[in-house]
Amino acid sequence: MAENRRGNHTLTRLTVHIVWVTKYRYHVLKGEIQKRCRELLIQICDAEDMRILKGSVSKDPVHMLIEYPPSQSISEIVQRLKSRTWRRLQQEYPELQKRYWGKHFWAIGYGA
Repeated sequence: MAENRRGNHTLTRLTVHIVWVTKYRYHVLKGEIQKRCRELLIQICDAEDMRILKGSVSKDPVHMLIEYPPSQSISEIVQRLKSRTWRRLQQEYPELQKRYWGKHFWAIGYGA
């Protein structure tokens, strides 16, 4: 059985399945970009005290089943994941800037 998070007076195990897509559903998450996006998501979750239970980065959608601390809200988690990955991908892969010329790589919203 999975380990629960313990606080002073609490015992929690909060999990959420999050799905989000690229803007206009372009299939740009492939090859090196897909691998780097996956690495970035793992790094962000480790830094934010979240645990990835399952996940996949496909050509278009990103699926993640994560366990998170009660001090964070789902909207804050998704905001951090989407903004940090886009910032790094934009810096490392300039060809993405030609297709996504604004600051919008991910589509607005997410499913949880």
